[in-house]
Amino acid sequence: MSRYDHIAYTPSVRRAQEEMGSATAGDRRLRGPTGEAEPLTEAAAGFIRGLDGFLFASVSETGWPYIQFRGGPPGFVHVVDEHTLGYLDVRGNRQYITTGNVRGDGRVALFFLDQPRQARLKLYGRASAVPVEAADPGLVERLSSPRTDGTVEQLVTIRVEAFAWNCPNHITPRFSERELSGALAPFRDHLARLEEENAALRAEIAAYRDVVAPPAR
Repeated sequence: MSRYDHIAYTPSVRRAQEEMGSATAGDRRLRGPTGEAEPLTEAAAGFIRGLDGFLFASVSETGWPYIQFRGGPPGFVHVVDEHTLGYLDVRGNRQYITTGNVRGDGRVALFFLDQPRQARLKLYGRASAVPVEAADPGLVERLSSPRTDGTVEQLVTIRVEAFAWNCPNHITPRFSERELSGALAPFRDHLARLEEENAALRAEIAAYRDVVAPPAR
């Protein structure tokens, strides 16, 4: 059914499914050929473009996994084509753990989460990280807007192997300041008008008091 399942359902995973009683469901998802690398759908591409961050998982040559958060303005992860994602990587804490891992083994997993809409997309791919001065200038220019603020060090591309939508269960809706600003704008405007009306009424009341009971001289 999905190349993602064929990659994820290793022999150890299948044994666990058998032990936990989900082997039949797993069998259904493994029907059909494994196929070639899956092209991104319009829905998946649009989902990725709309987010301001994702989790990037890589693995070291000693077998230890590492997860890094990458963030920026919505759209900083560009869909170069239906098989490729790319973004300009900026200087961080300069540990370069993900960079080192990718050089040793380009197989990575990406996790895109939209908490307001309670949706998530998981993706397998093969990543490469090229110093920006050695990268294709045309691609660098294409990925430069939008991009994360900071000193650009590398051009990172991910060749998509497979992707799958996760269930929305247990995703707590959370909203960023940017996401809340539009929804709250009418309430802020209404509050500002009420404050103006309140100030005007206070001024009228004060003026009325001065007329009815002028201050003692």
